[in-house]
Amino acid sequence: SQKYTAIGMLGKATDTLDATGKVTEEKPYDQVTKGDLENVLQKFTGDIMQVPPLYSALKKDGERLSTLMKRGEAVEAKPARPVRVYSLSLQQFQPPLFTLDVECGGGFYVRSLVNDIGKELSTCATVQELTRTKQGPFTLEEHALQEDKWTIDEIAQSLEHCTALLLGEPAQKKLKTEHPGETAVICE
Repeated sequence: SQKYTAIGMLGKATDTLDATGKVTEEKPYDQVTKGDLENVLQKFTGDIMQVPPLYSALKKDGERLSTLMKRGEAVEAKPARPVRVYSLSLQQFQPPLFTLDVECGGGFYVRSLVNDIGKELSTCATVQELTRTKQGPFTLEEHALQEDKWTIDEIAQSLEHCTALLLGEPAQKKLKTEHPGETAVICE
């Protein structure tokens, strides 16, 4: 599973579904209450159907949709597909901003979630900030190596710890390295 902290903004929609895009729509949001937002989140928990964003790494004819969109080519939306949301909670609500904690499975797009939440609330919404806080066994808090510790010894120690975690993961692959007899273990 993956975990994210996302800051969404009510009242604006963009073509990329995040702050980097061009504003495509603006709607009033002052009718939205904290209770409204918390109630809507229940609709997006569990096994749901989600339409991936046009600006994404998904491919058409071998090229990323985002690359095609940036070139100005017409791109059709991919059909909705099943995704899983393990948990979804509202951490903060200061209109127009709201902060969500999301734990989800693979193939899930937080940008699409925030966009869909805006629509459910009869307004629009876009992601302002997105931070991945967990990927598989790795958490940002426990496993991110702070910049002041970027020494050979600290990096080697961190890699040893991470390798031990990966060896316990069921979804792993061994890759051949350039040196005969060595393998590298990665997580899918």
